[in-house]
Amino acid sequence: MGVSKIPTTALTLRQFLQRQRILGLYRSMLRTIRQVPDEADRKYLRDWAREEFRRNKEATNQDAIRMMITQAKNHLEELRRSLALAQS
Repeated sequence: MGVSKIPTTALTLRQFLQRQRILGLYRSMLRTIRQVPDEADRKYLRDWAREEFRRNKEATNQDAIRMMITQAKNHLEELRRSLALAQS
């Protein structure tokens, strides 16, 4: 009998898709932060976003992960609204 080629740490399909959504959210956040006009604010927000995602990287509780995703989406929308108001 052969040994399975799937690593023991392989993600389930649901985990893989969730990870892809989280990475997309992270990229969207960084892209939006690039639009911040002030360099100091841009650096602060970029460092903050990186640290938040890095700090929660090892989270496994699905309820906590869903809550963090919701919070990140809210932060992203708030940042987008602030940028839209600043450009008006």
